[in-house]
Amino acid sequence: MPITLKELADFCDARIVGGDLSTAIYSAADITAAQEGQVTQLTSSRYVQHIKNSTASACFIAEGFAVDNIPESLALLICADPEISFIKAVELLHPARVYAKNISPQAVLEHNVTLGTDVCIGPFAVIGENAVIGDGSTILAGVYVGNNVTMGKNCKIYPYAVIYDDVVVGNNVIIHSGSIIGADGFGYKFRNNVHVKVPQVGNVVIDDNVEIGANTCIDRGALGSTLIGSGTKIDNLVQIGHNNKVGKNVIMCGLTGISGSCNIEDYAILAGSSGVADHVTIGQGAVVMARSGVAGDVKAGTQVFGSPAKDKKTAYKEQIALSKLPELLKRIKLMEAKIQALEQAAD
Repeated sequence: MPITLKELADFCDARIVGGDLSTAIYSAADITAAQEGQVTQLTSSRYVQHIKNSTASACFIAEGFAVDNIPESLALLICADPEISFIKAVELLHPARVYAKNISPQAVLEHNVTLGTDVCIGPFAVIGENAVIGDGSTILAGVYVGNNVTMGKNCKIYPYAVIYDDVVVGNNVIIHSGSIIGADGFGYKFRNNVHVKVPQVGNVVIDDNVEIGANTCIDRGALGSTLIGSGTKIDNLVQIGHNNKVGKNVIMCGLTGISGSCNIEDYAILAGSSGVADHVTIGQGAVVMARSGVAGDVKAGTQVFGSPAKDKKTAYKEQIALSKLPELLKRIKLMEAKIQALEQAAD
């Protein structure tokens, strides 16, 4: 359903410059592709060149952001934070799907399940014994929720996610398709030429406002809990081993792997394909850059890169030095040849 430019600006706390207040806005789009009836955003000087020929009807832009060659048909929506305003616009123009609050007749609810109000349970979902599902939560088709699981309010579990027994899920948690929460940790002892499995009898505790991407695995603790702090966002295809303690508002990008018993402190960032050895602490606000391998503790607020990971500046200098190595070897060979010629002449 379209809204007017004025309604959009009012909703997003933006000031309109140019354009027609009654212009209909139907949807949102990237600045490189936005057309008439769409709103976009401009937050970086790298994309300024796209404004000149844009046919978009409106564009969010920060107060004081200088831009020339604005088409007459394009209204600027000037605001304090264009990225957040644009997010609000996208949510308004592209509302999330609303699922009917009912229990599918194809769902299986085991003994003594407790359901809150306005809960959705999709077809072929299985809810184990003594599970508790909070108000407003949505469990979609084919999800498995194990025995004794406790789930808070307004959670959304996408199709074919698996939540093992005894897991605790907070409020407003999103778990995407294919994720497995609470599988056994990878623990073995080598005795008499065989690997003896260490029983994994702990659980996983996920705090409020966590989002877990598709096909991510979070292992249960061996004895205690694997903890995921509030506000943490975990990408697709991430592996979190047993007994990890992940703090608040941590970011973990795709293909990150964390061994057991690590401590990932608040606001840390683990970029794509990074790996962390067991019993390592990543300090508060630290950044592990993409494809880095962390074998030791990382201090709070630092940035590390490489494998083994080290201070970013040091690692970059080493990379630059390595890039010069082929030329350096050529020069050494030439010097060796000259020295050999001089030695032969002296003889």
